[in-house]
Amino acid sequence: MFATCVRIHKRKTTGVFMMKKMMMLFIALVVLTGSNFFGNSLVNAMAEVPDGPVMHCYYKSISIEPGDSLWTIATEYSKETGKSIPEYIEQLKQMNGLKEDIIHAGQYLTVMYTAEVK
Repeated sequence: MFATCVRIHKRKTTGVFMMKKMMMLFIALVVLTGSNFFGNSLVNAMAEVPDGPVMHCYYKSISIEPGDSLWTIATEYSKETGKSIPEYIEQLKQMNGLKEDIIHAGQYLTVMYTAEVK
């Protein structure tokens, strides 16, 4: 009778062990599948080529004409840069060492513009 009890207990322990082993295998499979799915999604998202032309940033020096202001210059050159006119004006001031918004005819300013790379 004692031997029968040990065999029954051993079967129950083996069954619990097998259940835990199957559960761990299932969890590992879910983790691998999930990481594969999300990893591929992340790589694909990062590898997408932007639509439209590729734009490059260029700089040039311009001569200030009578009636020009930082606002009119920014309106002309800020197109396609992704900056608002006030942001572009701040960049102009920084690039040219201007402390105020005042410019004079005959001065030269360095401006930034963007153009399509060919």
